[in-house]
Amino acid sequence: MTLPAAGAALPRLSAATLAAALPRDGVTGPPPGDLGARIGVLHLGIGAFHRAHQAVYTEDAAAAAGDGGWGVCGVTQRSPDVADRLLPQDCRYGVLQRGHGTASLRVVGQVGDVLHPARDGDRLAARLADPAVRVIGLTVTEKGYRRGPDGRLDLADPAVAADLATAGPPDVRAPFGSGDVPRSAVGLLARGLAHRAAVSGAPVTVLTCDNLTDNGPVLRGLVADFCAALPAARGEPLAAWIAAHVTFPATMVDRIVPATTDADRAQAAALLGLRDDALVVAEPFRQWVVQDAFAAGRPRWELAGAQLVPDVAPYEQLKLRLLNGTHSLLAYLGALAGHGTIAEAVADPDLADAAEALLADAAATLDPPPGVDVAAYGRSVLDRFADPALRHRTTQIAMDGSQKLPPRLLGTIRDARAAGTLPRGVIRAVAGWMAYVTLGADVAGRPLPLDDPLADRLRSAVAGAGDAAAVADALLAVRAVFPAELADDVPFRECLVHELDELLARSPSRR
Repeated sequence: MTLPAAGAALPRLSAATLAAALPRDGVTGPPPGDLGARIGVLHLGIGAFHRAHQAVYTEDAAAAAGDGGWGVCGVTQRSPDVADRLLPQDCRYGVLQRGHGTASLRVVGQVGDVLHPARDGDRLAARLADPAVRVIGLTVTEKGYRRGPDGRLDLADPAVAADLATAGPPDVRAPFGSGDVPRSAVGLLARGLAHRAAVSGAPVTVLTCDNLTDNGPVLRGLVADFCAALPAARGEPLAAWIAAHVTFPATMVDRIVPATTDADRAQAAALLGLRDDALVVAEPFRQWVVQDAFAAGRPRWELAGAQLVPDVAPYEQLKLRLLNGTHSLLAYLGALAGHGTIAEAVADPDLADAAEALLADAAATLDPPPGVDVAAYGRSVLDRFADPALRHRTTQIAMDGSQKLPPRLLGTIRDARAAGTLPRGVIRAVAGWMAYVTLGADVAGRPLPLDDPLADRLRSAVAGAGDAAAVADALLAVRAVFPAELADDVPFRECLVHELDELLARSPSRR
């Protein structure tokens, strides 16, 4: 395949240019009928993962069922960038699927609109109140839920505190006035539900798709915390309405979606003959497990391969502890060793052995879903990670470690310790995170970014720590990450210090 030269002038993807460009080999267009036109899903956080995962499932389900009532309206809260990429393209975008030496492009048409609250407040309010919108989804990353060390909503968080201070009464007709846009996802959701209760009262399902243990009930609790922090005259009626009219199913999502590069855009342009400024990249594998507990109907996602189940927990733990836990281990140890991608890290025999050890430790703590071979699942995880076609950067996976460690690694350690075992493979991953935080550079001295909501606190904690024991103790004292019972576990700490000492000794700055 010949890629277009950098800066080559191509027409931009849109409904009209796509119709003129198709058919093309290796490219699949949206199904007929403009299934995204009638909005039924409002999604907070329309980033790359949602566009490569839930939106694809929704389009496939709508096409299979012949149901055009489930178009997606995305909401981009922090920046209008995604809206500015999608709207000029009539919200069309490509999913470049890469794996095992092959590549294909699918253009998705299920997204029908994209809003930025700061400039589209009235339109957002109308969508939130619309009875036709029956699902409100979220993919805002773990840190976007703004939880405190106890797992509850962090009322001291500046964004949450600002949202509580500006939350209007539940019967307000224009909840997103100029200069009064909620800053937190929970604040936006709570104010939106208050507006819906006041205007239409229509039931709705809130569907979080982030990697949080028991994510649906967790989000329900965070919204309840927000309501409880409001003055009683506002918070209590809202909480009662939510309890009666809103459900929060648990979910588990899985698809590797690396950051899109200029090379990816060039390859997609060669396939399609159009420029796509909203392109996303994904592996062939995808999985979605959803608790079937909806307040007002849903797309027939099971027709698209999703699993609708009464209990998501076994699937969730399997994925968080084996796939996500291994991903984190390879990210930290791989970045420290100088590997730029997860595939390069898996190809390192020492890191592959470390990943195998973690998988074995984590598998011993699981009660797997019916019919799932845990050993085979672990092998499939490493096979997916090893695919060089997916250039998933180690530093991308290393982001937000303070939020990711508890569900991915610390829960496994807690359960193993309760069973009387010491999961050295998982502890090595925690040591990898501590070394990454402390060193800030790989084995060759190249800087590594610490992209974490607690970055300043973590750097301050390890400043001046002279050896592995001092580093471990300083970070174990960060209660936003480590519970006291784990930090005080002597065998765990001793094993952690041993693993950390070995990692720190490899750094040129520590020799």
